[in-house]
Amino acid sequence: MNIILLSGGSGKRLWPLSNEVRSKQFIKLFKGEQMESMVQRVYRQIKTVDTEAKVTIATSKSQVSAIRNQLGDDVSICVEPHRRDTFPAIVLAAVYLNEVQGISAEECVTVCPVDPFVENTYYETIALLEKAAVESDCNLTLMGIEPTYPSEKYGYIIPESNDRVSRVLAFKEKPDKETAGSYIEQGALWNAGVFTFRLGYLIEIAHRMIEFTDYQDLYEKYDTLEKISFDYAVVEKESKIQVVRYAGNWKDVGTWNMMTEVMSEPTIGNVTLDDTCQNTHVVNELDIPVLCMGCKDMVVAVSNDGILVADKEQSSYMKPYVDKLGGIIMYAEKSWGSYTVIDVQPESYTIKVNLKPGHQMKYHSHYYRDEVWTVVAGRGRVVIDGASRRVKAGDVVTLPAESKHTIIAETDLHIIEVQMGQDITVEDKVVHAME
Repeated sequence: MNIILLSGGSGKRLWPLSNEVRSKQFIKLFKGEQMESMVQRVYRQIKTVDTEAKVTIATSKSQVSAIRNQLGDDVSICVEPHRRDTFPAIVLAAVYLNEVQGISAEECVTVCPVDPFVENTYYETIALLEKAAVESDCNLTLMGIEPTYPSEKYGYIIPESNDRVSRVLAFKEKPDKETAGSYIEQGALWNAGVFTFRLGYLIEIAHRMIEFTDYQDLYEKYDTLEKISFDYAVVEKESKIQVVRYAGNWKDVGTWNMMTEVMSEPTIGNVTLDDTCQNTHVVNELDIPVLCMGCKDMVVAVSNDGILVADKEQSSYMKPYVDKLGGIIMYAEKSWGSYTVIDVQPESYTIKVNLKPGHQMKYHSHYYRDEVWTVVAGRGRVVIDGASRRVKAGDVVTLPAESKHTIIAETDLHIIEVQMGQDITVEDKVVHAME
C-alpha cells in the first residue's frame, strides 16, 4: 500500500493537552505495549496489516519535530511550508511521492486522515480500496462508513447499490438529523475522507489547476495556492467514482467527549476518583495530585498549558473559548526529546529539557539572551564555539549571548535551562553548521 496520512489540526479541541505544535494525534492516551498516541497507533496498525506499506505523513512544519520524536527519523514526511487546505496538501504530497520518493505515476495511492479510532480491519479495507481501484475504470475510489446513527457531523455518500463496492450516485453535505435519517434509509454511508487514486491522475489535475514545473517549484510557490478542499477541487467534479463499504468500528475522535469513549483508562496520571464519581475521565500530566469527588459525566484535563473542567457534552463547544486564552506554549516534543516551561518571569524563562540518548539540539546561538544549563541527570557532551567537553549530573554550563552551542546526549539527559534577557522570543535563534 502507498498511504498519505494527513496530519493537521490547530491544537484547540483537546486543550490543554493539545496546542499549536502538539495536536491531538500526538497525545499519549492509548494503551499498547506502552502508552501511545494516535499517530503511533495508526502507524503501528498500518504496518501490522502490511509490513511493506509505504507511509508518508503530510503535515505542517510545526508538527515535524513531534512526528520524528514519536515515529523516529526514518518516517517519510512531506512538509507543508504554509497552512492551506486539503487539495494543496494532497497535491504537494502526490508530487513528492512521484518525484522525491520515486513512486510511479501508474501506482495507486490512498489518502486518509491520521485521527480516526479504528480496528485493523479499517486498514485491510484500504488495501481493498487499492484493489478495487486497479480493477475498475473509476478515477476515484472512496471509503464509506456504514452509519450507526443519523449524524449531523458528517457528509454522506449515496451509492448505487448495497454491494461492498458500488458506483456513487451523489454526495450530500452535512444534513440535519431528520434528513440524515432519510439518507440512511436510502443506504447512504458516512464520508470518511479516504480517497484512492492513481498517482498520475491527481498530478495531471494539479497541472491543470496550478502552474508549476516540479516539486521544488510547487513547494516554493505553495503560499500562493488557493485554499480549497480536495472534495471541492476534485471529488465533486469527478463522474467516475466508486465507494467501498466499511462496517467495522470507526470513531472520529475530534473532541474530548469522543476521545473519552476510546481512552484505554478512565484516569491517566496522578489521579484519584472517589466512589461517587460516574462516567468521569481525568488526564493529569503534572506531578501534582488531582482529586475528583462527586463528578458525573465530566472530563478533567491538566497540563502546563492549563486546566479543563467540563461537562463531557459541553466540552465539544470549547474552541471559541480556547481561542481567547492565548498564552505561550508550555510543552513541546522535539525530534531530540521534549521541553517543559516551568517558570516565566519578565526577564527570564526556566525550562526543563529532556534529550533522548544519541540525540542533540541544533548547533545555534541567540542574540539577545544568556543561558545557564544545569545538568540534573545523565551524561552528554556540550559544544561551545567549536570547543567540546563532557558533562554529567551536577555540572553547570554558562552560555553568553551570541555563543554557538549545542548539547549531545550520551544517555537520557535532563537539564534545567534558565534563559535571561530583556527580549526572550522563539525567533531569537540562529542555526549554524557544526565547526
